[in-house]
Amino acid sequence: MTKDILMIGYGPVGRATVALLQARGTPVRVAQRSRPADLPEGVGFVRCDVLDPASVGAAVEGAAQIAVAIGFEYTGKTWEKVWPLAMRHLLDACAAQGARMVFLDNLYMLGPQRAPLVETMALSDHGRKPAARALITRMWQRDSRVRVAALRAPDFYGPGVRLSHLGDTGLAAIARGKAATFLFSPDQPHDYAYVPDIGRAMVTLLDAGDDAFGQAWNMPCAPTLTSRAILAIGARQAGTRLRIHAVPRWLLALLSPMIGFVREIREMRFQWDRPYHVDATKWQQRFWSDVTPFEVGVAATIESFAR
Repeated sequence: MTKDILMIGYGPVGRATVALLQARGTPVRVAQRSRPADLPEGVGFVRCDVLDPASVGAAVEGAAQIAVAIGFEYTGKTWEKVWPLAMRHLLDACAAQGARMVFLDNLYMLGPQRAPLVETMALSDHGRKPAARALITRMWQRDSRVRVAALRAPDFYGPGVRLSHLGDTGLAAIARGKAATFLFSPDQPHDYAYVPDIGRAMVTLLDAGDDAFGQAWNMPCAPTLTSRAILAIGARQAGTRLRIHAVPRWLLALLSPMIGFVREIREMRFQWDRPYHVDATKWQQRFWSDVTPFEVGVAATIESFAR
C-alpha cells in the first residue's frame, strides 16, 4: 500500500488540514466512525473507532504519518476514561506501522498560571479534565517507540466553528443579529487561534524533520485581545451594534450543582479569570509567525455564519 497521511477526525481542524494536503497533491485519507457527507473527491476514507484497538490498527496500516484532531464528550468522567484508551491505541498502532503522529492538543494540562504559557511549564493535575490531558501527555512523552509532535492550541474560532466561546453563542449569534452570550468575563485578554492557521500548523509539523518530534509546540495566535474586542470586530463586520450577555460568576456558581455543562465548564474558569496568553516564541523561531489577523479571520467567520 502507498504510504500516505491519515487524518483521524474530520472536524474543523481536520477539514482545514486535509484541504491543505489535498491542494498540494499529498495522498491523504480520513478516519472516523462515519463517513463525512462533505468528504472531498479524491480523499480516501476508512472507518475507525479510536476506542477499538483493532479498528485503529487497521486504519493506520499503510500510513507514513497520522494527524489526530479528535474530541470527546466534555465531561471529566468521560475524559478520564476514554482519553488514556484512545492514546494507548494510537501509540500502539503507530508503533506497529512505524508511523509518526502529529497530535492536536490543548493547554489544559498546564493548569492555572499567571505567566504566559510556555511548553516547558510543568504538567498539572488541577481538575479532572486537565489531569486527563496531563496523563496522556506523559504517555506519549514516555513512549520511545513512537515519534510524536503535539500542537497545543488555545480556544479556537473560524468559519463554521460552532463549539467555541466565539462560536454558536458568539460570532454566529452576532451574524444572526442577536446578542452574544459569554459564560465568563469577556474583558480578560485571551488568546484564540484561527482554525485555518491551525490546519497550516498541523501540515507544517507533518512536513518537519524528526528533530521536531518528541516535544510540544504552542500554536501561534494573532496579538492578544479581549473576547469583547473580538466580538466587537464581528459586530462591525455584520453591520450591527454589539450586545453581550455576560453570565456573572455568582450565577455560574449557583447553576453549577444543577447543570452538568456549567459544572464542567466552570472547572476551567482559571483560563478566563485572568489574562490568558500563549507564548509561541519557540514555534515562531523554528517555523513561521504570519498568522491571520482578527480583522480577516473574524470577517470570514461572520460571512460563514451569515450564509
